[in-house]
Amino acid sequence: MEHVKRWRRLNGKTINTPIEEEINRTLSLEYEMGHTVSVCIGTDSQVKGRVTEFATVIVFIRKGKGGFMYILNDSTTRKMSVKERMLVEVGKSIEVAYPLCHIFSRYNVHMEVHADINTNPNFKSNDALKEAMGYIMGMGFTFRAKPHAFASTSCANKIVH
Repeated sequence: MEHVKRWRRLNGKTINTPIEEEINRTLSLEYEMGHTVSVCIGTDSQVKGRVTEFATVIVFIRKGKGGFMYILNDSTTRKMSVKERMLVEVGKSIEVAYPLCHIFSRYNVHMEVHADINTNPNFKSNDALKEAMGYIMGMGFTFRAKPHAFASTSCANKIVH
């Protein structure tokens, strides 16, 4: 039996409709209220014993009026190297971003994919930088890495259990 992925808001409210419907509804409301929004999508992970836990976030930033986010938690028991885990994080972000990009285009919303990968070569995550950048940019998305990848390094980082 396949595990059903449940999105939620930061306040814990579960999203019971497909995320595409929720994002479309949200952007429609934001547009009606006259807000200019941009979106950042990112994933972070944490290894806890034999389990790797992931948190993917869709962060909405209202120009001059704060923001909010949607959250998806996931986990695996598959053992991975740091590089592989970084690329899995990027894959999870793209898996979320790709089916939403036509909705963002419809509302003229700028969207970025944030990777929790350090640009400093002294960090292990840097081994995945070139592949992650190529993957994200090859999909036509704007790429951000540390220290500019707040969706993954700050938002998702706080959510991963």
